Amino acid sequence: MRVPFFSADVRYTKTNEWARRRGDCVRVGVDDYSQSALGDVVALSLPEAGARVRAGMALGSIEATKAVSDLNAPVSGRVAAVNRAVVETPGLVNSDPFGEGWLIEIEPLDPAEMDALMDVEAYKTWLQGLARQ
Repeated sequence: MRVPFFSADVRYTKTNEWARRRGDCVRVGVDDYSQSALGDVVALSLPEAGARVRAGMALGSIEATKAVSDLNAPVSGRVAAVNRAVVETPGLVNSDPFGEGWLIEIEPLDPAEMDALMDVEAYKTWLQGLARQ
């Protein structure tokens, strides 16, 4: 089994999204662990810029060879940008999940919501707990 790559400069959700502060926005993507488990990503359904999202709620979906899964917002706010490159080339989620494979940017209502997300060590511990179940 391939060992997933983790990025220390992001925060993680229990639904396998990552969130990275980027100026006044939060950039959101799917982590390496999740994209690997899903298989080749073939399609994404993402909200339009301007849409309102709520932390923990579905904001779109990701379709891969193994499954279709909801994508959840790590923070509440307004969608400021959508990565059109990843919509046109969904495989970017697989090849560069923490870089060119980002999904959307959110202008958060409360930037402190980021503090409730897991750092890399907490996320690794949480994943290990799942593996033991």
